[in-house]
Amino acid sequence: MEFNLQHEVNKNDGAIVIRNLVKKYDKHVVLDNISLVAKEGETTVIIGPSGCGKTVLMKHMIVLERPTSGEVYFRGQRIDELSENELVPVRTQYGFLFQGGALFDSLSVYENIIFAIRQHRKITDWKEVDELVKDRLAMVGMDGYQEHYPANLSGGQQKRVALARAIALEPYIILYDEPTTGLDPIRSDVINELILKLKRELQVTSVVVTHDMKSAYKIADRIVMLHEGHILADGDAEHIRNHPHPVVQSFIHGRLSEAELEALRHGGTKFKTQYNPEDFEPAEPV
Repeated sequence: MEFNLQHEVNKNDGAIVIRNLVKKYDKHVVLDNISLVAKEGETTVIIGPSGCGKTVLMKHMIVLERPTSGEVYFRGQRIDELSENELVPVRTQYGFLFQGGALFDSLSVYENIIFAIRQHRKITDWKEVDELVKDRLAMVGMDGYQEHYPANLSGGQQKRVALARAIALEPYIILYDEPTTGLDPIRSDVINELILKLKRELQVTSVVVTHDMKSAYKIADRIVMLHEGHILADGDAEHIRNHPHPVVQSFIHGRLSEAELEALRHGGTKFKTQYNPEDFEPAEPV
């Protein structure tokens, strides 16, 4: 989506607005003039090959990364230029589910969930906090595990606890970084159902980075594909399924192009054990 640079962004434009975003590391361009809107109450899924900048783009949405150029807005407020202190009240309106869950191993489930609450709110009523923890865990099917530690939970259970922690502060937006990675198909579908449930019950705006096309098709209102720093495709599930670009089709079906297959099958990769006789000939005298 392109923007008129003269247009003043307001909160009616979307929950998150990214305009003409460029991100470089030294001379390497990771994101090249990206413009994107995450609409209120919708789930935007970002797909693309490894290393194309999906997670980097997501980190800009919460200003864990700052753009080389371009602008990032949260509900009409430009946030990429805010100081770290000014970002605190903005970030409390985000929930973030990290790829590995990122639970604190030394803290119980209960302590993990109240971690952000203790950081950002003064607790005066512990009974109320107990009820909040119980409610958040119940939403992800983990009530009763308050005193357990992450090491005693399966990968799927850890993701669900991490999700309960992400919604502890009643966020306006939830960012999911590869939420089904490392899970079997059944546990992956549990996470998909929870994403749909939280959207429905909490009416949150969601942004999901994933390689899992089954998940993308199930949860997305809109799918955006990144490729080589650009948005290559943007639309609903049906649009992406039928997109004519061969790179899109190759990615969504998980198969190499014919040219890539040919190069892989007949390429001249030479391993250290594959010497030729002349490799052992003495060097010519200088």
